[in-house]
Amino acid sequence: MIHGPEPRFARVAAMIGDPTRARMLALLLGNPCATAGEVARCAGITPQTASAHLAKMMREELIVARRQGRHRYFQLANDEVAHALEALSVVAERRAVGARAAQWARDAYRPLREARTCYGHLAGRLGVALHDHLLEGRYLTLAHERYRLTGDGRTMLEELGLQVERFERVPHPLVYPCLDWSERRDHFAGPLAVALLEHFLRCRWLRRVASTRAVMPTPAGQRALAGLLGPAPD
Repeated sequence: MIHGPEPRFARVAAMIGDPTRARMLALLLGNPCATAGEVARCAGITPQTASAHLAKMMREELIVARRQGRHRYFQLANDEVAHALEALSVVAERRAVGARAAQWARDAYRPLREARTCYGHLAGRLGVALHDHLLEGRYLTLAHERYRLTGDGRTMLEELGLQVERFERVPHPLVYPCLDWSERRDHFAGPLAVALLEHFLRCRWLRRVASTRAVMPTPAGQRALAGLLGPAPD
């Protein structure tokens, strides 16, 4: 029998599959960065144990660290890691139809399904609604597998107070689809999606739910988002 070399993803899968490290990665998936202490508290372990786990994940290039002042912050290494974690979530929830569907009705899960962060952009029902509206409203068009901002899209962003020029200069895709693990449909990732979530949080249209990836519209946000996601133009 011929045995090939162990695929590298086996080591990565083992790294992600550890329950403690999975909790740590889930925290970083929903937050731009976190300190070792914050990661330790989320995982329910000591700072020393958290440091050991963080070092292992850095060696496998799942996370990176950056220093700011006296603090060291950890974050996912890149979009590819975030998308891999979301893809695993899709696989994990593939039986949500039927017996597992009742899970989403529970109070603990409902906020995550409604709206949550996914590595800096908006996911859940609200993220999918934003994706659909930008396309149906012709604020974005898809040509040659690349999304482009239309004139109406430029006007919409300017009315929101976003600097359109920053998106027109980016060399990589403005937005790209990211499969939503609770809705089984796409929401948007990419620089524009990140900027929109930052804008919603900065305007206090959305607020973070403590210790989770969930975000919740404020009363002002409900009114503003209802206007933004209203009927698409004819």
